[in-house]
Amino acid sequence: MSAHLAVVRRQPRRARVWRVVLYVFLTSMALLWLVPVGGAIYASLRPYSETQKVGIFSLPKSLTIQNYKNAWTQGGMTHAFKNTLFIVLPSLILILAFSSAMAFAVSRFTWRFNVTLLLIFTAGNLLPAQVIFQPLFQMYKAMPWPDFLSDTDTGNLLGTKIAVIIIHVAFQTGFCTFVLSNYMKTIPKELGEAALVDGASVVRQFWQIVMPLCRPALAALATLEFTWLYNDFFWAVVLLNQGAERPITSSIANLGGQFFSNDNLIAAASMIIAVPTLVVYLALQRHFISGLTLGANKG
Repeated sequence: MSAHLAVVRRQPRRARVWRVVLYVFLTSMALLWLVPVGGAIYASLRPYSETQKVGIFSLPKSLTIQNYKNAWTQGGMTHAFKNTLFIVLPSLILILAFSSAMAFAVSRFTWRFNVTLLLIFTAGNLLPAQVIFQPLFQMYKAMPWPDFLSDTDTGNLLGTKIAVIIIHVAFQTGFCTFVLSNYMKTIPKELGEAALVDGASVVRQFWQIVMPLCRPALAALATLEFTWLYNDFFWAVVLLNQGAERPITSSIANLGGQFFSNDNLIAAASMIIAVPTLVVYLALQRHFISGLTLGANKG
């Protein structure tokens, strides 16, 4: 009896020890993850003339926000942010619209090719962008596009922001379809059957029953997709041959000199560029976390 009590007492103590170890590990990893961000903020607030002499890892003699002002003007960030919004917002809306409709079709209805179609959509995400960019480049070059719909005079789709929107929608729709279809499968089909008995059409079931219940999953996907689309650099450089058309992530390239780079200026530009994604995450944080944890307690 006494041995059993000793074991019972030892188990909570061991659990507390492992909990302390876990907290120490997670805190250490969080601080380690924040080191580059803290270093970039620290460098962005120091003059380049000072860090050139004593290095970045030194005590500051003065702090300034002049790097942020120079980064905004020299990087042309006002125009670059407009380009980014023109690309990201339509892409995000189209991705969520197409993927939610496709997920509804393959998850709520049983037909012959629904699983095959879902696999085809998902398989598109397995192709690296570097593999398809050359055929895509040639395909866009062969597609006619009116000049009055773009700032270029090439007469084809290549070099337009529409080209970047199309490839974003094509690439990301498969991933969002896969996520939303798995979530929609957890919604009881009895809801749709009851609505069908009441005379609700398929479109009405989609908009008034399924979509409101998918709000947490849509919020989580919107946060992820906004971050991925906003941080895209590859497609903007490959498909937009004019610097004036490129989004905010490529504006850092305008800050680099031919013979040297002002690391403090680039750090300030990086902090400015990171602000929108941070704002979106903080605004949708509650929905994002709930969307990621949905289904965790379903057995």
